[in-house]
Amino acid sequence: MNSDKPLSSVSSGDSDALLVERTVAGDQKAFELLVIKYERRIQRLIGRMVRDVDLVEDIAQETFIRAYRALAQFRGDAKFYTWLYRIAVNTAKKFLMDLKRNPTVSENFFKSADDDETSPLENELTSPETPEAVLASKEIAEMVNSAMDALSDELRQAITLREIEGLTYEEIADAMNCPIGTVRSRIFRAREAISLKIKPMLENQSGKRW
Repeated sequence: MNSDKPLSSVSSGDSDALLVERTVAGDQKAFELLVIKYERRIQRLIGRMVRDVDLVEDIAQETFIRAYRALAQFRGDAKFYTWLYRIAVNTAKKFLMDLKRNPTVSENFFKSADDDETSPLENELTSPETPEAVLASKEIAEMVNSAMDALSDELRQAITLREIEGLTYEEIADAMNCPIGTVRSRIFRAREAISLKIKPMLENQSGKRW
């Protein structure tokens, strides 16, 4: 690959590979561009794994430090951000283990870092902006958070990567370092658990006339 190729002329995935190549060759600014590109997404991912918001920035910083140190090992078999997500997940788990804390869903689970980014799960819970509907939506969101809290680490990570980050099953399998069949099973089980928890509330809401 030609490292002099302008970033504007390549796709996002190719530009990531180009920035990785330039970083490995000693171009520090190339890695800074990768950090700028993915910092908010990584922080958002970590924020959904831990409740302590004070830890998010530290974990994100450690994620990028680990990624930088391991960058020479990145072979391009997977997309860079998938590889980076795997490092973020593992780094967050290590932080929580070291602190003897359990991963939980943050209170901002449904809040996106960007106003124009919405998840499939969030779209399903969107209601007309009446006071009653807003209250109902908030109650459902709290119930989903509670259901997410009760999930195992693996199920929570899988459903977060799928529903919030929008990764494909293949990308999640790579990020979580497990077979795609395992990913499908985890996402199915997570959705079932959440559905069982919120189904009674949804049925109650559908029976109301606002």
